[in-house]
Amino acid sequence: MIYIYLLITLIASAFFSGSEIAYVSADKLRLELDRNKGGLVSSILSFLYCSPNRFITTMLLGNNVALVIYGILMASLLEPVLLRWTDNDIIILILQSLLSTLIILFTGEFIPKVIFRINANLMMQLLALPLMLAYIILFPFMWLISQLTQGILFIAGRRGDEAIPHTFSTLDLEHYLESNHDESKGSEVESEVKFIQNAISFPTLQVRDCMTPRNEIVSVALDDEKSTLEEKFLKTGRSKLIVYKDNIDEPIGYIHSSEMFANKDWHDSIVPAVFVPESMFANKLMRLLMQKKKSIAIVIDELGGTAGMVTLEDVIEEIFGNIEDEHDRERRVSKQLDDKTFIFSGRMEIDDINEHFDLKLPEADDFQTIAGFILHHHQSIPAPNEVIEIEGFRFEILRSSSTKIILVKLHII
Repeated sequence: MIYIYLLITLIASAFFSGSEIAYVSADKLRLELDRNKGGLVSSILSFLYCSPNRFITTMLLGNNVALVIYGILMASLLEPVLLRWTDNDIIILILQSLLSTLIILFTGEFIPKVIFRINANLMMQLLALPLMLAYIILFPFMWLISQLTQGILFIAGRRGDEAIPHTFSTLDLEHYLESNHDESKGSEVESEVKFIQNAISFPTLQVRDCMTPRNEIVSVALDDEKSTLEEKFLKTGRSKLIVYKDNIDEPIGYIHSSEMFANKDWHDSIVPAVFVPESMFANKLMRLLMQKKKSIAIVIDELGGTAGMVTLEDVIEEIFGNIEDEHDRERRVSKQLDDKTFIFSGRMEIDDINEHFDLKLPEADDFQTIAGFILHHHQSIPAPNEVIEIEGFRFEILRSSSTKIILVKLHII
């Protein structure tokens, strides 16, 4: 009969300790969404999560009661066996403690906590009714302990912590989206998930993460003729050009292509530039551009030189995704030819490639784009048609200039 009682105490200890860890590890946002669907289980969980301190105290109380009973039963079970080997009370006590502790640690603590933590939401839903029953049974004892604790804190000159309503953070939302990403079906759902993820990370996005680098800025000099501007507008297809004084490190503003139709000096149509540091947050830049009614900002580096430029469209794209035009398509080529062959523009970021094509290209702080990855290992700009092998990937340079890699064919070796 004692074995049955021992088994019951072990199950009780596993139940209380596992439920405690499941309670704190569960996805609160998912539970809240399930609660809105209605049902008995959802109502019980909603009630239990209204008073976290009381619930945790109840679980600890139940676990301690189970452990005390377990200790008494194990001592009475082991003592006759150990007396056959020794009559030394100290040795018997030590052996009883060691054996009892090892058994309860594995069966009542480690194993249930691991299982309950991995399947926290599922376990909370499955055990909602038993948890509510245990909560009701132990509530009077828990209430008495809570009152004694409050009294001790009052005597010590401190007030007990009042219940704080749970609010969901962006971390909760991000965790929920990640856990449900595999369940999302269809491109429409995936795009909505991506939109929310972009919105969550937007407050921490810096200008350097969304700017056009210095070597890709299309610009004109202040002393250029109007015909030069018209030719550059037609050749590049851009709607705006950066205007500089003596060199690109002295930008003064930008000009819109619509001004070419006006019969006046084009210099009068230059829009003064907004200068921002690379470290400025993108959300602050967006407010600044909208406040000043500008669409372009010049990004300066720590030495005061031009690091790049960023448009309002670039910032908005970080939330809503690419707002493609013909120039975006030209500079952001990503095409799969077969299972092992792909074509990418040099500016394609490695994390985007890995996310969409699951290529597992190495990522590091030293580079962000596929062109940067090649340059990091090759240490020079490869010539067109040159073939380079890096870490299990073969890169064929389809287009390159003296300053950058434009188009690359990637083959998995």
